[in-house]
Amino acid sequence: MGEAPAFIVDDLQNQIGFENGFGSKFKGCKTATTIGDKTYVIGGNDESTLPVEVRIFDKATGNWVTPIVLGSKPNSCKGLSAISLNDDRILIVKKGSAPDDCILFLEVDTWFVREQKKIRGTEVVAWSKGVRGDAEKPVVISGPSGVGKGTLISMLMKEFPSMFGFSVSHTTRAPRGMEKDGVHYHFTEQSIMEKEIKDGKFVEYASVHGNLYGTSIEAVEVVTDAGKRCILDIDVQGARSVRASSLEAILIFVCPPSMEELETRLRSRRTETEEQILNRLQNAEVEMKQGKSSGIFDHILYNDNLDDCYESLKKLLGIDGAAAATQISAPQGIDLPADHSVSKMDNKIIINYGTPELEKTSKSLIVLDVSSLKGGAPGRTRGLDVYATDSFSDDLNGINQPS
Repeated sequence: MGEAPAFIVDDLQNQIGFENGFGSKFKGCKTATTIGDKTYVIGGNDESTLPVEVRIFDKATGNWVTPIVLGSKPNSCKGLSAISLNDDRILIVKKGSAPDDCILFLEVDTWFVREQKKIRGTEVVAWSKGVRGDAEKPVVISGPSGVGKGTLISMLMKEFPSMFGFSVSHTTRAPRGMEKDGVHYHFTEQSIMEKEIKDGKFVEYASVHGNLYGTSIEAVEVVTDAGKRCILDIDVQGARSVRASSLEAILIFVCPPSMEELETRLRSRRTETEEQILNRLQNAEVEMKQGKSSGIFDHILYNDNLDDCYESLKKLLGIDGAAAATQISAPQGIDLPADHSVSKMDNKIIINYGTPELEKTSKSLIVLDVSSLKGGAPGRTRGLDVYATDSFSDDLNGINQPS
């Protein structure tokens, strides 16, 4: 982490007060971190009554900038420390926060932030919550109507009810009948959903009969937070959007053995008019061509035999045979005491806590390994490896992970 330049420190001292410490810590809940020519001042006001804010001092221009802030903005806190990681994001350790709200990342030059800067033509930063451990990638299953993808998904859900889950989609249409908000759909306003789409919060969306429908990254993350693997049943255009988004997913395209067989299956359902069947067949030809040749999909399955196709699907997802018993664990928060200090060694963040009486003889440490981070804004940053240890010396080179 870079120290804030002296002239910036003097300027900030006049504005909000300054005290020496790890990084540049300010009166109230503020800290400054320098990356290149930019110093990021992060924090809230005195008494932590307002949400954490971000301002940037650009040394090249000598100007202060208030950036557009995306992602899930953090709640107020009693204090914080900041450390830059790989010049593209800043790790924030909040003091006095709940275990699931104490580790955050402010992205300043990640892929998502760079894309948003291009779209908006101005300075952008983005928040992401840090989560310990990895998660299974979401699964996108696509294919023409009548190919059997819904049946395959139902078979997965029946055999592994605690392993897979669906995200709840958003729509701008009004609820129908007994539909409940947050259960059948997240019902929202057109202007709100349009803004969130612009903010990059949706992995896919479409306009249908004047209403917007879509899948938000947050809806997918909620399923993952519950310890389940999210399944998305979307069309080829939606799959293309997922591939272009920041969401890391496995994309599978399901094909019929032939167009003749697909037509037979559509007609055997006896649920549609001749015009609807012909329209679906026409759309299917386009989807088949795109699905096979676009390079969007990681895998292509042929559903000429449902049981065989289902076994192939399970094998692709790594849940065939003995592996089927493996259960995904829900992510855990990180329980930190309110009083702690933070330092950095290579890819490890050292959080030191303990009572003043024990400071000279014994210290307690929490170590965050940030060498395998995945994901990021506008979703979670996963892959934090966390372990605790006691009574180490001040020489951080002596810190080793317990076996």
